[in-house]
Amino acid sequence: MTLETRLRELREAIRHHEERYYIHNDPQISDEEFDTLLHELERIEAEHPDLVTSDSPTQRVAGRAVEGFETVDHLVPLLSLDNAYNEDELRGFDERVRKGVGQGASDPPTAIAYVAELKIDGLSIALTYENGRLLRGATRGDGSRGEDVTANVRTIRAIPLSLRGGPAGRVEIRGEVYMPRAAFERLNREMEEAGEPLFANARNTAAGTMRNLDPSLVSKRTMGAFVYQLVGAARDGQKAVPHGSVVGDGVDAVSAPVVGDGVDAVPGSVVEDG
Repeated sequence: MTLETRLRELREAIRHHEERYYIHNDPQISDEEFDTLLHELERIEAEHPDLVTSDSPTQRVAGRAVEGFETVDHLVPLLSLDNAYNEDELRGFDERVRKGVGQGASDPPTAIAYVAELKIDGLSIALTYENGRLLRGATRGDGSRGEDVTANVRTIRAIPLSLRGGPAGRVEIRGEVYMPRAAFERLNREMEEAGEPLFANARNTAAGTMRNLDPSLVSKRTMGAFVYQLVGAARDGQKAVPHGSVVGDGVDAVSAPVVGDGVDAVPGSVVEDG
């Protein structure tokens, strides 16, 4: 077996077991067996640095802090969510949707389907892939431009460094980075034992963590991630892929936890009928 073949086998095996553990919560090997694979890969790459690739599992955790975050453009504007606190506001949203598709007040009602999904309380993230490899991770920022937090994104094991059979060219996958409840509680216990002030909530802690300049600290906090939108892949001349498609035909290439996986579309009649 050639060295290149063994490296490929190790990387594929580690990616597979990362996905089973961090995404499907269904580990197939023990932590010790996983570490053995990872340590072998680290050893070979240390002995042959010319064979290290940017999407290798060993490249997730950077060894030093960066000096600051650059500002980068989103492929498509990353808009913020609005709120509806009562039925009147929900019906108002439905009316605006109908007007947006050209349906007048006197026109007969047209079936409009909505997608209902869980809201993950964390930090919006835009993941850019170039020919299937993770190129960049950026915060929402002002919606048009965000902070380049790629070094921190690479430490999150739920986010794939490469896409299996991903589309050619450049695509952007939208999602949310969050701190799992167990990780937040563990972090606050550690802060309390160290005599440090406790964090107020997991959402703000997640946002602050992703803006930390030291990727090794981000790695220690065991962040999670969900994705919910795929943009930038050309389909019949469209620039943006329909929102729900990442749960359908786009999910196979994402290999990451998907918000709304298994959640059905909600017919517009539900809004009409109350």
